[in-house]
Amino acid sequence: MKKIILASASPRRKEILAKTGLEFEVAESGYKEDMSLDLEPRELAKFLSKGKVQALADKYKNHIIIGADTFVVDGDKLLGKASSKQEIEQMLEKLSAKQVRVITGLSVLDTSSQKIVSRAVETVLTMKSLSKTQIRNYAHTLEGIGKAGGFGIQGIGAALIEKIEGDFFNVMGLPLSKLADVLVEFGIEII
Repeated sequence: MKKIILASASPRRKEILAKTGLEFEVAESGYKEDMSLDLEPRELAKFLSKGKVQALADKYKNHIIIGADTFVVDGDKLLGKASSKQEIEQMLEKLSAKQVRVITGLSVLDTSSQKIVSRAVETVLTMKSLSKTQIRNYAHTLEGIGKAGGFGIQGIGAALIEKIEGDFFNVMGLPLSKLADVLVEFGIEII
């Protein structure tokens, strides 16, 4: 089997991919995401994930490269990763008591054949009505730094969510079920 590269520095994506039992290496793509592109959210997610795998294609010949990009959609606004405690608070104030979509673009590239498959996976979250104190307390944990929408569902951030419809792992950043389906198209079975 060809070597697999995960085009991500995300510890969550690495943790999810490790659940498959596949051997892989991690490489940061260095691709700069542009969330301002005039694309529908699902198309934007696929576009950004393609950029990540294509950024590594020249470096890794005869490999399978997996890339993903996740953001939160609140109405017509896209929320990427929070980079500060203040951003966590601002994002959670916007998301409080709302139903939002978490979209992940997933791309897999075979660098020898140049075959690329991209999919977008959507999970719907119903956020709890959050008080200013709850938002401030959560932001103070810093758990939401580097996470789309300013929260992490795999930690105490799960307490911010009332309901989840769809793939839990998608909210963490790598939709495992869809990844398994896409890998089959490359001759890789994980179950």
